[in-house]
Amino acid sequence: MPSPHLRLPLSRRGFLTAGAAVGAALALTPLPARAAAGARRPCPFGRYGSPAARLTPQTRYVAPSGHGDFTTVQSAVSAVSGGGWTLVIAPGTYRETVAVDVTRTGMTWLGAGDDPRDVVIVHDNAAGTPKPGGGTYGTTGSATTLVQADGFTARGITFANDWLRADHPDISGTQAVAIKVQGDRSAFHHCRFLGHQDTLYADSMALAVFARQYFAHCYVEGDVDFVFGRATAVYEHCHFRTLNRTDLASAPYGFVFAPSTAGANPRGYLVTGSRVTSDAPDAYYKLARPWVPSSDRTARPSLTVRDTHLGPGIDAIVPYANMSDDFPWQNQRFAEYRNTGPGAVVSVPGNRPQLTAEQAGSATREGYLGDWTPWKESR
Repeated sequence: MPSPHLRLPLSRRGFLTAGAAVGAALALTPLPARAAAGARRPCPFGRYGSPAARLTPQTRYVAPSGHGDFTTVQSAVSAVSGGGWTLVIAPGTYRETVAVDVTRTGMTWLGAGDDPRDVVIVHDNAAGTPKPGGGTYGTTGSATTLVQADGFTARGITFANDWLRADHPDISGTQAVAIKVQGDRSAFHHCRFLGHQDTLYADSMALAVFARQYFAHCYVEGDVDFVFGRATAVYEHCHFRTLNRTDLASAPYGFVFAPSTAGANPRGYLVTGSRVTSDAPDAYYKLARPWVPSSDRTARPSLTVRDTHLGPGIDAIVPYANMSDDFPWQNQRFAEYRNTGPGAVVSVPGNRPQLTAEQAGSATREGYLGDWTPWKESR
């Protein structure tokens, strides 16, 4: 019998979850054992929440059924002010755009399901989508979710942009962001990020701001530059999947990473203990290319991939490419260490720089994130 303080008030009945087991077909890094099929929980947090959070007066419930405090995520965000709020989000598909501005610090979103697939926040704007009143959205404006506040945490949620090139042959601006994260100390645990071009935009609020971000046990899919930006970001135990494409006849289909790290920032992207798989033909994807944006020609993109399995979808002979010949990848800060798999084979001297053991000693989550330790909260 569960303790009384975990019982769900009748007004929150929409947060009970079925807890059905998910089989091996789940395209996500394996997670702890799931609840027995058909089990029901008296706690509104599924597998990804903390029962203690329900006891705080700064918790609000979101459910499309109307059994919560709000029926949309944005209405819940807009209704609270200041820092420290927790949103418990019931299973469902939330077709909306959501923005968390800089004033709403320390916000936490908890997916109240047994799997990140249960709670989906999705919209379908692209950079070239016309805006009401004129103009287009641009890359940043295409984001389904925008997080600018520091101290944001999300657990067990899918962030998606389902805009498709095939449905809009007249639009040339095909960047379609699922989430743009700019805040410092932003953490995502057991989340999914779905899109095609520019899926996960891990960035900062300004060139001189070195925002730290942490992604643990997450799944990210896309095709062109689908993890990009200038944040100091650690991706630990994540699964990156490159998509097949029917609109191209030859390689490359795209690029997994496109960091745009500021030149003054000593740390860019760190990928560790992860894996890269593919729906596309073998060797049709590059691991990365550097992005030096027009707004910062002094950028020196930084990416380290270590202890990660690279599947055959990655071109092992030429794993990196240039976004602009003015900024060749060889002049950037790209490195690897102890990667495995057919996409990690070092077959051409100089084609993939390797860290020394001494250099790898500082290429760790602790070295990148300093006194912030979000992995202690990971489950």
